[in-house]
Amino acid sequence: ERLSDRLRGLFGGGNGGGAPGEGEDMVRKYAPIAGGLLVAVYLAAGIIVVGAKEQAVVTTFGAWTGKFDPGLGYHLPLIQGYRKVDVTTINETIVGGVKAGTVEDESLMLTGDENIVDLPFAVNWKIADAGKSLFNVTDVASTVKAVAESAMREVVGRSQLDPILTTDRGRIQTEAASLMQRILDSYDAGVLVDSVQIRAAEPPKPVVAAFQDVAAAGQNYQAKVNEAEGKASQIKQAALGYKAQVVNEAVGEAQRFDQIYVQYRLAPGVTRQRLYIETMERVLSKSNKVIIDGKGVTAPIVLSPDVFKPKVAVQAPRSAGAAQ
Repeated sequence: ERLSDRLRGLFGGGNGGGAPGEGEDMVRKYAPIAGGLLVAVYLAAGIIVVGAKEQAVVTTFGAWTGKFDPGLGYHLPLIQGYRKVDVTTINETIVGGVKAGTVEDESLMLTGDENIVDLPFAVNWKIADAGKSLFNVTDVASTVKAVAESAMREVVGRSQLDPILTTDRGRIQTEAASLMQRILDSYDAGVLVDSVQIRAAEPPKPVVAAFQDVAAAGQNYQAKVNEAEGKASQIKQAALGYKAQVVNEAVGEAQRFDQIYVQYRLAPGVTRQRLYIETMERVLSKSNKVIIDGKGVTAPIVLSPDVFKPKVAVQAPRSAGAAQ
């Protein structure tokens, strides 16, 4: 009735100056059109356009009742609401370091061998399920940071300090990311962990100098060990070479003796004489020699002192062409 009264007033009915019944006719004529327009506006207001990087979460009286992927969706205005969430952007959460908002010493962690390591790191993550991220956790970013810190502390607590500082960063990053994902899945948080990146791994600042001294001593020790092992290897190789040489010479002498023995059995006298001559040749070839025929010699023989001097090799005279 109120709507009819308003329409009559709008179109000249009621207390207007028009003819009796004219207002009622106009109301009956245009009321369906006006109602249709209102319904069309209401229905059009319920259309949801979801972007390529988004998900739309639909709520009914504040409760999560559905979601839409990229494309067109629909909800009932006034009864239902919706919220669009970016599900493709990679977010970064930093633990430790110097970025604003980080807590001092939050990256200090206890290792498995009861040492302390300063391990600032970053977590890259994104929303995988918009509805879960909005309604199953209070604050997604805070939850991710808390889970990241807890997971990293657990992984570091199972590791030794030296590997953490040197060779185990890749393993620690992988294990921390995997553990984070399991924890977030148990919360049904709708978050996907993309990667974990360790930004630094070093002792706490107050003991850095002492730790560097220890590291330098360890490097010096290793250098000395490597040097000693290298020399030992050289000596070993030389000894093996000398051994092979001695064995080969012994085998050669044995074979030569066998050959001489065969000849000796065939002609003992000739073989003895040949061996004697060869031996004297080797001995006398390296010394000065004076040959004296003892027949008819009665007076003492005085040898020149030059005979006892070391034998000097005589160089062949250079040719005339070479001299020029």
